[in-house]
Amino acid sequence: MEKKGSPRLHIAIIYPDLGIGGAERLIVDAAVELASHGHKVHIFTAPHDKNRCFEETLSGTFPVTVYGSFLPRHIFYRFHAVCAYLRCIFVALCVLLMWSLFDVIVADQVSVVIPLLKLKKKTRVVFYCHFPDLLLAQHTTILRRIYRKPIDFVEETTGLNFLSINRFEKKKNIDLAISALAMLRTLEGDALGGQNFADASLTISGGYDKRLRENVEYLEELESLADREGVSDQVKFITSCSTTERNELLSQCLCPLHTEGDEHFGIVPLEAMAAHKPVIGCNSGGPVETIKDGVTGFLCNPTPSDFSLAMARLIREPQIAVSMGEDARKHVSESFSTRILGQRLNRYVLDVTERKRE
Repeated sequence: MEKKGSPRLHIAIIYPDLGIGGAERLIVDAAVELASHGHKVHIFTAPHDKNRCFEETLSGTFPVTVYGSFLPRHIFYRFHAVCAYLRCIFVALCVLLMWSLFDVIVADQVSVVIPLLKLKKKTRVVFYCHFPDLLLAQHTTILRRIYRKPIDFVEETTGLNFLSINRFEKKKNIDLAISALAMLRTLEGDALGGQNFADASLTISGGYDKRLRENVEYLEELESLADREGVSDQVKFITSCSTTERNELLSQCLCPLHTEGDEHFGIVPLEAMAAHKPVIGCNSGGPVETIKDGVTGFLCNPTPSDFSLAMARLIREPQIAVSMGEDARKHVSESFSTRILGQRLNRYVLDVTERKRE
């Protein structure tokens, strides 16, 4: 808790692309919580589509200012990281040149802006390394290593319904959820506790923008995969649902499936556990930190066989899903709630300003 009479600060948050996703959810929650502590919060970003964003960014709790919406997100569907760097640098320069002093500037993802922001001597900078790009980026080819080199240098009750919430992007590995559902067919009988495989289903929901070729092509690939696996009647696709619809889907599912490998953190497992749901996730990246294996869900190898075995156990023993869900809710409330986020982030911004005065 902050000290009584703690100063109310002017805080800027710089983020490259304020759309819909786990990283964006974190930024919005951080802004809301800082505002609830009495601070004046202002988000600066490049793209911010008012038809495809979180409701809080439109509610008036904090202003959102856009600079550089004309800058590309990619160049011929490549160089996404470079474009994110350019957008963030442009936003940072606009903040420095066009706005009066902020007490604290919070930068997320793109660390290259930190030296620029420190040009304002009286402003403290807090960097949240949301995505450890240096560790997670693939360096598989010579060309890719050359492309990554400068960036790495800078970085140094329910039915039997399962749910996948992800943007429609290949890195989210949603194929795994479909193939795992199909593999349940081979586990009928005792493995499913007498349940019928035909009663199991999968809902795939997430951010979708028809202007993005990857979104369109990947949705088509997933629909084709479901057809080839013989589960097209058991898989439902929902694109770009609202927060209310998303919460409804969570409340109605047996268990969410988090299929991305080496996820930097992953907000969906936390949202699911907050909704009293266990989570089946990959045993790498952020889920290793957020999911307690065998307590609040299962950490699995990213294979259809491993995922299907965990899914089968929850089908076979629904009471396990209930007890894990209760443990999951307690775990999130104690360690990862927005209240805890707000308290810790508020403490950080107060600490950096107090050290400056000393």
